[in-house]
Amino acid sequence: MAETGRDLLRRAADRAENDVARVGDTAGGDPDGPGAFPFDPDTVDIADSDVLDRLDPAVREWWVDEFGRYVGQNGGFFTPPQREAIPLVDDGTNALVCAPTGSGKTLASFCAILNDLFGRARESDDGLDNSVYCLYVSPLKSLANDIHRNLTVPLSGIRDRLDNTDDDVEVRHAIRHGDTDKAERQRMLEETPHILNTTPETLAILLNAPKFREKLRSVEYVIVDEIHSLAANKRGTHLSVSVERLETLADTSPTRIGCSATVEPLEAMAEFLVGRDDTGSSRAYEIVDTRFVREFDLQLECPTDDLINTPRSAVQSGFYDRLHELISTHDNTLVFTNTRSGAERVLENLRKRFDAYGDGNSGCHHGSLSKERRTAVEARLKDGSLDVVTTSTSLELGIDMPHLDLVVQVGSPKSVASLLQRVGRAGHRLGQVVEGRVIALDRDELVECAVMLDKAESGFVDRVFVPENAQDVAAQHVYGMAINAVRRESEILRTLRRASPYRDYTDAEWERLLTYLTADYDGLEDKNVYAKVWRDKNDPPNGEHHHPEFDVGAPLMGKRGRMARVIYMTNIGTIPDSFTCDVRTRQTDEWVGQLDEDYLDTLEKGDVFVLGGDRFAYQYRRGSKVYVDRTTAQPTVPSWFSERLPLSYDLGREIAAFQGNLLDRLAEGGPPAVREWLRGFPVDENSVRAITRLFDEQRRYAGTESVATDDRFVVEEVLDREQYRRQFYVHSTYGRRFNDGLSRLVAARCARRSNANVQVAVADNGFSLSMPLNRKVDVGAVLRDLDPETVRSDLRDALRGTDLLQRYFRINATRALMILKRYKGYEKSAAEQQVSAEMLLSFAEDLDEFAVIEETYREITEDKLNVEAIEDALAALGRGDVEIVTTELDSPTPRAFGLATLLASDVVLAEDGSAVLQEFHERVLESIDDGGEAEDVTIEGS
Repeated sequence: MAETGRDLLRRAADRAENDVARVGDTAGGDPDGPGAFPFDPDTVDIADSDVLDRLDPAVREWWVDEFGRYVGQNGGFFTPPQREAIPLVDDGTNALVCAPTGSGKTLASFCAILNDLFGRARESDDGLDNSVYCLYVSPLKSLANDIHRNLTVPLSGIRDRLDNTDDDVEVRHAIRHGDTDKAERQRMLEETPHILNTTPETLAILLNAPKFREKLRSVEYVIVDEIHSLAANKRGTHLSVSVERLETLADTSPTRIGCSATVEPLEAMAEFLVGRDDTGSSRAYEIVDTRFVREFDLQLECPTDDLINTPRSAVQSGFYDRLHELISTHDNTLVFTNTRSGAERVLENLRKRFDAYGDGNSGCHHGSLSKERRTAVEARLKDGSLDVVTTSTSLELGIDMPHLDLVVQVGSPKSVASLLQRVGRAGHRLGQVVEGRVIALDRDELVECAVMLDKAESGFVDRVFVPENAQDVAAQHVYGMAINAVRRESEILRTLRRASPYRDYTDAEWERLLTYLTADYDGLEDKNVYAKVWRDKNDPPNGEHHHPEFDVGAPLMGKRGRMARVIYMTNIGTIPDSFTCDVRTRQTDEWVGQLDEDYLDTLEKGDVFVLGGDRFAYQYRRGSKVYVDRTTAQPTVPSWFSERLPLSYDLGREIAAFQGNLLDRLAEGGPPAVREWLRGFPVDENSVRAITRLFDEQRRYAGTESVATDDRFVVEEVLDREQYRRQFYVHSTYGRRFNDGLSRLVAARCARRSNANVQVAVADNGFSLSMPLNRKVDVGAVLRDLDPETVRSDLRDALRGTDLLQRYFRINATRALMILKRYKGYEKSAAEQQVSAEMLLSFAEDLDEFAVIEETYREITEDKLNVEAIEDALAALGRGDVEIVTTELDSPTPRAFGLATLLASDVVLAEDGSAVLQEFHERVLESIDDGGEAEDVTIEGS
């Protein structure tokens, strides 16, 4: 007879008592130790008995034994997301399950699906069909592997329990991605997994694999894990169309389950998951919103209350001493930095400074390390044998780390969502407090992180912006659908528009795409860019191209070329290849080093960067070679620029509002009022005093209006007579994407008005412009003159001829299969792809509304430069809702120090730059108090 919920409670209580007796009494009770500490099964309530009742007895017993220990905080055997999601999946309802890391959201999806599959297998004499019932799609191979391993336990556990009932049933699972060998792929055809774990790219390949695609007709469930990380880029766009193609292929409409960490807006993510029906309406869905079911212990720390005058060595020592203390008082610690080199430097310095760390108990993990080294570190994180691991972004998603009890973030993670994702790796079980410490080592990041942690505690989450109407992704899928069979043109377009990113895809965009895919441009095939599809009306029965399954005159599409399927299967995907460029001097052709091509996105002619300890002025690039001149000028683009994530636009707006609120308190009650207010934030006392000092000195040096707020932009003009440069610092907290786009518009106009070369440096809290001292431009007037109606065309003009445009054209041309990475056994490197792109670019720009060019400009302006936010800001300027304040000064203000010394702001690697900061600071203090310290500095130092 099946156990009742109360029986399960009694068994769980007995097991908890045995576990505690075995390991010793754990004071306070660890709900995630070997068992929950003892409880009285006759006196507790079961909040989720109705969920238990949905499960087959064998599945119910397995769940409670393996994953569903009774936790009082949950009121039962399921976590909140599980309690809500399991019934939805069981009822076949599309659902977005949004919950923090470690709350069991993915397992909730599998539980209901396994219950269904085992039940059907038992009821049928022949068991399940030899085909796929459930697709689990993950953005990471490692995550797919981890889920694959986790499925082994429940599948074998349920089978063991069914063996006791003489039921001989089997539910198979397997993993399929780019590394799956040919023999294993063949075995999957013969003995097909009922649950298939895969990646977005492999799913697209399977949809065009003649034999395996037939195995997908039976799919009834699609789980998309970590959907928030996919939706923000073209991998998610690609996946959304693949799922709609699966919808067309499958015998029944699959139930879609999206699993996401903390994300916003939930409705947009849910609609991204479920897509549209043929009428253009969003499919029905439910949202499981349990984003804030975990308790967070977050704190911002700073090694000193004076980051300017404290010697850099003392700041570094304080940082490493505190980091060592945190690691020593926890079992397993994960340390996130903002660059890969930073992750390596932190580990290296820990090992140098303290005997406690070596190869046996510490490690580093990032994308530049070999797969073998990363896998070894992941395995030891899972078994808890590493005291500390340093990383950049590679461990934000992926493997369970059950022993991890602390995450330390060095510097700003740039968004609340990223902070919660990273910190959520700690305490990887519901019921455990998520403990995270953020350590900031520069004053700009102190402000940023204080706002970020406060917003995280209040439930604020940054929005995810989904790329829309991407022509390169559309080109791949239209080609793929045409390869599979001759189809009605309307069917292909309808499938595309059902995907949420293409819900507003216009007829004009469709025609541009088809004009490219049919190579209907004079001279295009002369450039070895050939037609990929044909489109025509169905011939009469006696016609040469009659297809009897369609009406005569019906607009049809099909593939062109004998090798179409091979080209498609070997070239699809959205992740761009990248390469390093050799850097050579123009004068002597001397090789001086290498740069990642990502870094070139930031460089304009004349920009100065540091390589191998020397300074070089960028001139131009030819293919994979960069040509430079040696210089003694100050660097304008820091070495880490391309690695660091940009500040989210939404968080930037919150920082602007924070600065306005702080200024109000400063005006009303002075520094004491500000300090008292800041003590309500999750920050330590050093941070409170450092932030207060920063804004008090700013106000006393340049006035309240020198601080950017949500209704004010600020332009500082500083004359640098030593360098014979006129410097402008534009304060705008809205993030690097926004500032990158706005700075390009402003710089282009300044260059025209001054007839001079204008150097630009971009940061998250503003940008700087530099021109010769004998040229003068009213930057405030330039900003006011920008017209929001012409921003897109102005940005397009500013992008022409740039390396950024060349690089993104190559990426999009490769995605759109205009440039083939692989053809007839030859693989074209990223550098060779770039050469091909440069040869095609000028020809393509002369074509009328060429789809790949249009997509390149769209991606740069919308996805990279946040043009919509720029339009909104300029419109607010035009309405008078936002003002521009210009100040003329002898030296940068404290809030502009970061802009004036960009190279020194990598908090982990900076070893120089302190002298420049101190010089700026001394000038400020002299101006405030005739050469003495500001009054508040004296008070705070006492």
